[in-house]
Amino acid sequence: MDYKISGYQPEKLFHFFEEISAIPRGSGNEKAISDYLVEFAKERNLWYHQDDFYNVIIKKPATAGSEAKPAVMLQGHTDMVCEKLAGSSHDFTKDPLDLIVKDGILTANGTTLGGDNGAAVALMLAVLDDNTLKHPALECVFTTQEEIGLNGAAALDKSLITSRTMINLDSEEEGVATVSCAGGLRYTLSRPISRETKEGTLLHLSVSGLLGGHSGTDIDKERQNANLLVGRMVNRLFHTTDAFLVDFHGGTKDNAIPRESQATLLFENPQDAENAEEIAINLGKDFSEEICPFESNFKFEVSKEVGTANVLSKEDGKAFITALCLAPNGIQQRNMKLNGFVVTSLNLGIADTEDSCAKLVFAPRSSVVSLMTAMKEKLALVGETFGFTVETTGEYPGWSFAEHSPVRDVFIQSYQELFQKELKIEAIHAGLECGLFSDALPGLDAIAVGPTIIGCHTPDEYIPLDSFARFYELLTDVLKKLA
Repeated sequence: MDYKISGYQPEKLFHFFEEISAIPRGSGNEKAISDYLVEFAKERNLWYHQDDFYNVIIKKPATAGSEAKPAVMLQGHTDMVCEKLAGSSHDFTKDPLDLIVKDGILTANGTTLGGDNGAAVALMLAVLDDNTLKHPALECVFTTQEEIGLNGAAALDKSLITSRTMINLDSEEEGVATVSCAGGLRYTLSRPISRETKEGTLLHLSVSGLLGGHSGTDIDKERQNANLLVGRMVNRLFHTTDAFLVDFHGGTKDNAIPRESQATLLFENPQDAENAEEIAINLGKDFSEEICPFESNFKFEVSKEVGTANVLSKEDGKAFITALCLAPNGIQQRNMKLNGFVVTSLNLGIADTEDSCAKLVFAPRSSVVSLMTAMKEKLALVGETFGFTVETTGEYPGWSFAEHSPVRDVFIQSYQELFQKELKIEAIHAGLECGLFSDALPGLDAIAVGPTIIGCHTPDEYIPLDSFARFYELLTDVLKKLA
């Protein structure tokens, strides 16, 4: 293929990233990238295993003289969050990412870049491909469906893994090593809805241009949730006019803070429609004053037309909007002894009315089991009060801090020697697959590291290419020390 990235070493690292960027790999659509990994292993006569979830394990023997050293697992996920700008025609099921390289920055044209976690895939491929590196036996584990609940890692047959040292490559800040993370799950409230056909004035409400972001790593930045803004506006109109809800569509991923949301209301009385438009415009101005100092690209649009629509019953529309507005969202608990570190949070990532069902989908997270239980109970109360049923999927454990960690010590030493800086050690509020592997592999010594990736889960995502190159240098130096 015609590669766009040049001038960075090792060249193969960046070539691999470009190759996998040409393969659609949204969560649940990983067969093609899985098959690519299998062919990679076959071409190099490496042992591999591919399962029904399209997880892949590739093993490479230790280099000469290091055969007696313990094996090391490198691990990352192949799927990516598929978010794009409004108006983009990109089809994540079949189109390659359109990569852009400018001033040492790698982005994608109007979409997420997939650096989370394509960076890990490229790093592992580069290590496996380079026969000049010194390393212990390697077990490279490529998991699937991480972004929708760590499903691939949960399903993987971990008896195939002999390593008790794990280097997870899903951390996103150069110079920072993650050593603990929160547990989480996908929590869905569903309610059947009835509809009837009515004629009147349709009022379309739309919020866009918000920053959005990762519901774990960005939840402490107090970024606005588009679903809550539109819900707040619809609730105001329900209480001041005679309105029927036609539809509500906001967010696409439970673990991405919604950047865009829209709703349509119908008014049988033309004067109600006029009043509603004025109220919406004024409330939109209030929103702008409230959030524009922090969300400078916030945009609110309102329009109306005469037409016919299948509206939700008054009872169903009121139940959906009230549950949306009353459900908890954002930071729930902090640890003030750890500089306000977020302990418990949740994100209302999806709010949607289908033909016969209304859904609210959340991504709760907590590093304390009892607090996670309390949060699930609170969501269940909201659901029960307004006629919703509960479904939980993709639950994964947290990962506790280890007082003693040889692999952490090696990373600290290597980072200091290479860059004359101290490696920062921290816990994060996002979920990592380290917890699942630690539960399944007794005595596992794990660390999560990676190059700098900014704006994960948003179309603003980018990778500074020099950071990617430096991290590869760090990773290979650590493998050399472990050998």
